[in-house]
Amino acid sequence: MSILKEKYQKEVVKALQATGRFPSRMDIPRLVKVVVNMGVNALVDRDTLKVVADDLAKITGQRPVICKATKSISNFKLREGMAIGAKVTLRGARMYEFMERLIHATLPRIRDFRGVSPKSFDGRGNYTLGLKEQTLFPEIEADKVKRVQGMDITIVTTAKNNADAKELLQLLGVPFATA
Repeated sequence: MSILKEKYQKEVVKALQATGRFPSRMDIPRLVKVVVNMGVNALVDRDTLKVVADDLAKITGQRPVICKATKSISNFKLREGMAIGAKVTLRGARMYEFMERLIHATLPRIRDFRGVSPKSFDGRGNYTLGLKEQTLFPEIEADKVKRVQGMDITIVTTAKNNADAKELLQLLGVPFATA
């Protein structure tokens, strides 16, 4: 079992239940899934998209799904059906392992890191974090990277509002910046 999952079951649940806001143990917020998305420029070739997908697979431990454009947009030189990115949805044990690596190994490697923004909640208890490059992850060798690529990481919780989700993530160890 993942260390983060153990921490959730032994410490976080008790801490959230002690607040008195959750009448039942089933009402306590928990992580549902983590979605990691890497979008690429529509003008890149297939090889570049394959490299991005391979990097995403190394980072998450799961094969990504290639996303295609649903509409043609002439200003972006985008045609319907063109490959424009890759995404992975993590659940269960892989989700907890990824979150653990994100919190303890990746975020501290960001230059001048003072915490993640507490303003990136969507109003329904989900949090989205953007990273500027994939080389922050220890699985990626910086020397072999041909193209630096950013990514979006969305953490989906069962929390009903931003305050509950923020408290859950703080108890799990996500370092939020202080205002």
